[in-house]
Amino acid sequence: MNIAIIFAGGTGQRMNTKTKPKQFLELHGKPIIIYTLEYFDQHELIDGIIVVCVEEWIDYCQSLVDKFHIEKVKAIIPGGETGMLSRFEGVKKASELYPNDTICLMHDGVRPMIDHDIISQNIESVEKFGSAVTVAQAVETIAVRGSDNKVGQIIDRSKCQMAKAPQSFRLGELLKVHQESVDSGMTDCIDTAYLMQLSGYDVYTVEGSAENIKITTPTDFYTFRALMDIRENSQIFGV
Repeated sequence: MNIAIIFAGGTGQRMNTKTKPKQFLELHGKPIIIYTLEYFDQHELIDGIIVVCVEEWIDYCQSLVDKFHIEKVKAIIPGGETGMLSRFEGVKKASELYPNDTICLMHDGVRPMIDHDIISQNIESVEKFGSAVTVAQAVETIAVRGSDNKVGQIIDRSKCQMAKAPQSFRLGELLKVHQESVDSGMTDCIDTAYLMQLSGYDVYTVEGSAENIKITTPTDFYTFRALMDIRENSQIFGV
């Protein structure tokens, strides 16, 4: 069994929006989160979806799920005080509904430029190796922050990858690691892959596209709009 846990917990502060969280901003009449959910809803290997949402926007999120006929959403639940605690809430809810060997694809609601193949590859990687983190090749030089305005170590970008999402693991292992981490006093961690790695798990990569952006700033939104226009034009004109 394979499920997606989608995180829609941001309040959009870096988007400079005073009306809606960024996941609910619309492009061509469709909210960002719906673009994201449709990929998982329409994938033949995905059996269910759990959405972790800003609590005061849960009813609105449910109305969108109904309006756009997203049929595989099994629950929309509030998140926690941090990203890690929100992920933990999603994992706990999943454990109420699904067995421990379920493959969970952890994904950002504001990362709508995924595709069918990357979902399939995540599932295949977990089946084979027990984990999957979607990555893209670094395309710019990466430098470690130095002191006194100096550039620290410059890293060969050919050896670097950008960690993206989905990040996928077995449900039972996700539950165990999150519970142990919270019990030890950890309440925040940058992402699921890093938390699992900290807990001693090997994390295997799946090569994705640089287009798999996370929409955090207005520039990201404009990039998303341009990429969607390119996709639509390629379907219409065959380019």
